[in-house]
Formats: sequence, structure tokens, C-alpha cells
Amino acid sequence: MKNLIQYVEEQTAREMGQFDYFKPGDTVSVTYKIIEGEKEREQTFRGTIIQVKGKGATKTFTIRKISHGVGIERIFPFNCPTLASIVNHQKGRVRRARLYYLRDAIGKAARVKEKTFVKRQTAEDKGRKHSWTFGNK
Repeated sequence: MKNLIQYVEEQTAREMGQFDYFKPGDTVSVTYKIIEGEKEREQTFRGTIIQVKGKGATKTFTIRKISHGVGIERIFPFNCPTLASIVNHQKGRVRRARLYYLRDAIGKAARVKEKTFVKRQTAEDKGRKHSWTFGNK
């Protein structure tokens, strides 16, 4: 029975390489397809990743956004066939895997700081002389 479950999971698994990499704290926009009768349209949900949970075919991620002062959370499965795209807009600087504290935060406290990347200096850059002077002639 376990081999059958693994077989089905492998057949339904999506290639996650087509989406941007993200983790909790990142601000992403998820575009997903909505089918209403015969019509099909795409809708975007932009918010902060609160958690990534599960593994394999049951892996999900939760996104939270504030809309008109009301917090909205949505859970998306990774293997959902209606997911069109995931775009990572901002990397967040967090030290937790589950950001449930954002549920109680209001206003500026509900924001996650952006992770900044500093270019490391090479050995050439450290010993480089500058062409400018401080008024010395």
C-alpha cells in the first residue's frame, strides 16, 4: 500500500523549479486560476509567507495579507494544479519558521524587515588606493 501511495505522489508532484524560491517572511504574489462555469481567469494574492508545512504531495504554504484593516490568510498546496505562478518580491529577515505573531500585530508592527545583502570585499578591493584626496596637494 505504501508503494502505491508513493507512486501516486510521484505522478502528481509538481516541478517546483518553475516558481521562485521562498521561505517564511518573504513577500510573494501567487497567481492562481479561478474557474467560474465556462470562464477561467487568473487572480493574484500578494502577502507575507507565514509558514511552509508538510512534505511531498501534502506540502502547503500559508500567506497572510492585510486588506482594509482585516487580516486575510490563505493556504495553498504546492501541488495545486490551479497555481499559475509564484513571484518573490522581497526577502524577509526573520528568525522563525512560523510567523504566527504577525496575527496579533497591527500597523507597522505587522511588517517584516527586508533582508539586505552586502557585497563582500575581495582582497583586491581592500588594498585599493583611492584617486580622491582630502585637500592634500
